[in-house]
Amino acid sequence: MKRLTLLFNTIRYLKVSQLAYQVYYRVRKPRLKGLREPVLRKRLKNWPGSAFQNPATGDGETFVFLGECARFDGSWNNPAFPKLWLYNLHYQDDLNARGAESRFELCVRMVNSWIEGNPPLQGNGWEPYCLSLRTVNWVKFFGRLQPNEVKSLWVRSLVQQADALEQQLEFHILANHLFANAKALVFVGTYLGGTDGDRWLRKGMALLDREIHEQFLSDGAHYERSPMYQGTLLWDLADLIALGQSTGLPELKQRLGDWEKRLQRGLKWLKAVNHPDGSISFFNDATLGIAPTVEDLERYMAVLGVSVPPTDKTSAVTGKLMQPSGYGVVEWPESHRLLVDLAPVGPDYQPGHAHADTLSCELSLFGQRVLVNSGISQYGEGPERQRQRSTAAHNTVEVDGEDSSEVWAGFRVARRAKPFGVELSESDDSVALSGSHDGYRRLAGKVTHSRRWKASDGLLEITDMLDGSFKEAVAHWHLHPDVNVHAVDDYSFCLHLPGQQAVRLEMDGGSAEIVKSDWHSGFGVSKPSFKLKVAFSGPKLITRISWSSV
Repeated sequence: MKRLTLLFNTIRYLKVSQLAYQVYYRVRKPRLKGLREPVLRKRLKNWPGSAFQNPATGDGETFVFLGECARFDGSWNNPAFPKLWLYNLHYQDDLNARGAESRFELCVRMVNSWIEGNPPLQGNGWEPYCLSLRTVNWVKFFGRLQPNEVKSLWVRSLVQQADALEQQLEFHILANHLFANAKALVFVGTYLGGTDGDRWLRKGMALLDREIHEQFLSDGAHYERSPMYQGTLLWDLADLIALGQSTGLPELKQRLGDWEKRLQRGLKWLKAVNHPDGSISFFNDATLGIAPTVEDLERYMAVLGVSVPPTDKTSAVTGKLMQPSGYGVVEWPESHRLLVDLAPVGPDYQPGHAHADTLSCELSLFGQRVLVNSGISQYGEGPERQRQRSTAAHNTVEVDGEDSSEVWAGFRVARRAKPFGVELSESDDSVALSGSHDGYRRLAGKVTHSRRWKASDGLLEITDMLDGSFKEAVAHWHLHPDVNVHAVDDYSFCLHLPGQQAVRLEMDGGSAEIVKSDWHSGFGVSKPSFKLKVAFSGPKLITRISWSSV
């Protein structure tokens, strides 16, 4: 009954079209068609080749994905491997990784091996998201070769894959998946001419026009509100700009101005929610080593001739509330930064990468991470994935052992917290961010959680208020693994940072204990850490974090 209730409260947020496509794709499976002989457009200069300068993930015999190294025996769908690991194998990112030009024979062997080991419409590689990422990689790889180096076998397979993708566009999922589908159709339609290529180009462009407008918010954020996926989607935009510049096709050229502005706004947002160490914060699904970094994006933009938005500098405590995405930032001059989640969990119809982290925050002091959400080390279903998405895995308040949003089944959310009363206020010597959420109003006690962050020179004061009745409430403060902590008493603690700085953390309205925890800085990575677990003694808890810059 509980699962049925969760399912109902998940489905009711979906679009009718998503439900219709769920049924449609279960009934109608993709089928092989008699396709026309492919026509290649003429080879074009400066084709976007290996712009993403990631190191290769394998040597043809062993591959490392998601922190797991395994030997590839030629079986592309070996059930001994996790499905997500196999997906990464099928993406074939190595065709365009760093140094791909010097591994031409290996790249050729992997393309041939994929065709031989994956008959049409069989296996993981023919699922639409895999098709989308791989076909883009193939087009980039083929596009930088001389025409006589591109085998007809490859082109025929590319045509079959594009046709299979067209039959499975992910209208039931939407969001970043449909964006990837659209990008792939544009890439293939740009590389292949003829009736089929022209149709794929038109269809891909129409989808992109719609999805770019829908998915990128006016403050630059991608609407799924994951800093990790923000980097990935911005890279997609950069790829499309590169494609338009290199092909000169009017369908792409006329959109370059808009794409460049969205890329610039999106990068500015991503830089704002990064830590001073240059890497992303961990809100919703986010971890390191998956998406392009700000540095990667800036390097790509420089190649494209797209100007990089400058980094804001501050000489005093300043605050910023980015709307409509709902994230707040407080900056101090000494490389201190507070990042605050006052945001919805994502678009109502697709919160698959959301966590129960409403009103959570992360804090860096002296350029070092101090308070951190715990991140992710895996996808799929299971108790560990559930724990990593839970409220208790984030720097926020848990009421009666429940999550603020009902996250479940790996990528689903039933009833979800909605923030309200979000505001930024400033005075001569301080900045305050505040907001409330209704996620706990579904409980018997009808609790509303409100939080206020007040920042001044050398001090951050966080006030939590719970309006309603509850049996127990706990605030969780997760510390970065490099931060050492010792108790002064039940209400105050000393944090020792790697740079030898000392930070004082005190509570008023609750008692705390030090608890072992984990920080997940990458897929397959769990680093031991500590957190402070603070039990409320009443409806109000004040947490003061103080430090000296001397």
